[in-house]
Amino acid sequence: MRGIAVIPVVMFLLAVSVASAGGERNADAWQALRQGQAVLILRHALAPGTGDPAHFQLGDCSTQRNLSQRGREQARAWKPLLAKHGITRARVFTSQWCRSRDTARGMGMGKVTEWPSLNSFFGNRGAADKQTRETRSAVNELQSGLPVILVSHQVNITRLTGVYPSSNEGVIVRLPLSDDPVVLARVTPGP
Repeated sequence: MRGIAVIPVVMFLLAVSVASAGGERNADAWQALRQGQAVLILRHALAPGTGDPAHFQLGDCSTQRNLSQRGREQARAWKPLLAKHGITRARVFTSQWCRSRDTARGMGMGKVTEWPSLNSFFGNRGAADKQTRETRSAVNELQSGLPVILVSHQVNITRLTGVYPSSNEGVIVRLPLSDDPVVLARVTPGP
């Protein structure tokens, strides 16, 4: 009977050990981001649905799938998470889709710049290679300075990193971006 009582304690200690190892690994990723050795690429916050309506127009948010109230809260949750890791300002680049722009602005990290190469190619998979090359090139040509955050879409991020991110999930990727990306961490400010 005593052996059975020990199992929960061992499981707890194992969970703490695994969490600590993950925390240390992520600490290195956050440091790389702060020091300009990595970039944070995140999927826009929660915008219910898939793809865009048939009548989608890039310049008209009323024709697009947009952030829900929960999505707007998720976007704002990045600011305290980033501050916790020593990032209070960043260079933020975003897709021109309203849900991505609203996520980028909601983060409150500073000026937001639109990059068409971050636009979703969900409805035009033929643009994937070109846009991915353009994004890699644009990021790799940036001068040193504040940390870099990209806000884009699942298809773009998967093509750039090999990771299939959830809504509002970020991927910290070592620089320079390449065909063989080094993913340092997957991060999110919460559920």
